[in-house]
Amino acid sequence: MKVKTLLVSQPKPEGDKSPYLDLAKKCNVKIDFRPFIQIEGVSSQDFRKDKVNIADHTAVIMTSRNAVDHYFRMCQEMRVTVPEAMKYFCVSESTAFYLQKYVLYRKRKIFHGKQTVTDLMDVIKKHKLENFLLPCSDIAKEEIADKLDEAKIKYSKAVMFRTVASDLSDLANVNYDVLVFFTPAGIKSLFKNFPKFKQNKTRIACFGPTTAKAVKEAGLNLDIHAPSPKAPSMTMALEQYIIAANKAK
Repeated sequence: MKVKTLLVSQPKPEGDKSPYLDLAKKCNVKIDFRPFIQIEGVSSQDFRKDKVNIADHTAVIMTSRNAVDHYFRMCQEMRVTVPEAMKYFCVSESTAFYLQKYVLYRKRKIFHGKQTVTDLMDVIKKHKLENFLLPCSDIAKEEIADKLDEAKIKYSKAVMFRTVASDLSDLANVNYDVLVFFTPAGIKSLFKNFPKFKQNKTRIACFGPTTAKAVKEAGLNLDIHAPSPKAPSMTMALEQYIIAANKAK
């Protein structure tokens, strides 16, 4: 079956440069963007129930921009003064640069990995004497916590934001040839909004092994999966599938 329309469960890219916009032009398809999930901050009142004292920590592990935003938000709400000596360990260089929104970058002790948790752990292991704080969501991946435990790093997990389903009720009567997912939470949002969802002729695309697992556990057929040796990105996997599908008689 040919592919003419796709719904990507992420915010629309800013600007005119995006691999999805290139894909739409190249394959002559319509691509819409709609976040299936959204982030909500945990209130300081709820955070206190976890009995995590932010001021006890000498270093912070930042795995995303959301972690950065909500760490500084929580510090402000709880009237915690972040010391200049605080050390920041970021999963990537882009996350490290994002800290400039809150601190004077050149005057802080900021470390970062290349892109993965494994890279970051190599950096963290060189600072074993620090007491780390790990700002995260309520559905945080256990990968980094497992690696911190394995390396016997002293740390506290701090749930500062939650992932919740977006309201998609306006899409009830809209059909797409392909739905594109990036997280298990996106799959949960689909069924929370549409409990009676039937896949029928809709193709499901997803990125990453945990999302693929969620697709299968939901009883859906997984038609397009990335990354793979032939398609390391989601757009490459989509392009290959669309070209093959639209060539078929």
